[in-house]
Amino acid sequence: MDFDMNNLGALMGNMQQKVAQMKANQANIRCEGIAGGGMVKITLTGDYQVDSVHIDPGAMDDRELLEDLFRAATSEALRKVQDEIAAGMQELTGGLPIPPGMLPF
Repeated sequence: MDFDMNNLGALMGNMQQKVAQMKANQANIRCEGIAGGGMVKITLTGDYQVDSVHIDPGAMDDRELLEDLFRAATSEALRKVQDEIAAGMQELTGGLPIPPGMLPF
């Protein structure tokens, strides 16, 4: 099988298009982290921006508890965003193991 540079260019162009589409999809991701049975809810976007924060008034009575719940909800939301991005990467690369940093996100 001969190496065809034109085919490589087409593959790279296709990959760039898929990366751009994934970045656009990533902006639409919303993941919610919940802690304390719903006392604290944090929603993050796919680009790791805080979209919303809900704190039940009852959680404000205990500062340490509130801090723990906030930390737990944020960690859960971050994990969910990372899982969503990883699933998108899996789809983008067709399951090929691409080293971290090889794609621009």
